[in-house]
Amino acid sequence: GLDLVFFQKRLNLVRPKKEKKKKEKKKIRRVKFKLDIVKIIGVGLIGLILIIILKQYKPEFAVYVSIIAGIIILIMLMDKLAAIVNLLTNLTNKTGTGSSFLKILLKITGIAILTEFAVSICKDSGETAIASKIDLGGKIIIISVSIPIVTALLELIINILP
Repeated sequence: GLDLVFFQKRLNLVRPKKEKKKKEKKKIRRVKFKLDIVKIIGVGLIGLILIIILKQYKPEFAVYVSIIAGIIILIMLMDKLAAIVNLLTNLTNKTGTGSSFLKILLKITGIAILTEFAVSICKDSGETAIASKIDLGGKIIIISVSIPIVTALLELIINILP
């Protein structure tokens, strides 16, 4: 699993503590990550069972259960996303590259996550045509948002070349 403490210590973003406490905390955090995935899988499976049951009696409510299960899973992941954003912010501050690129990368990631969520809901509802249009729209928006990074990269390459 993703061990953010490992990355933070590797990048010297946190101060190392005593060895005994360090090992215990690392073990506790790994167990917590494993328990988090079990919770996420549990919510997903409960949502799936409810959807299967609802499709037999009231198929129009199955989409609502899918949306609610997806929102619950996204809420469960918010603290992990916040930890990743904090890690990237600290890394950006240490390297001195500026936060503009980080903001763009976070926007791109958010667009990708939301687009995938909407596409999945549309596909679950049987609306593959709408899903493909949302997917195309998300890709176009990602390309348009990433233009500053691409231009900065191209300028860097041009400056490096003789």
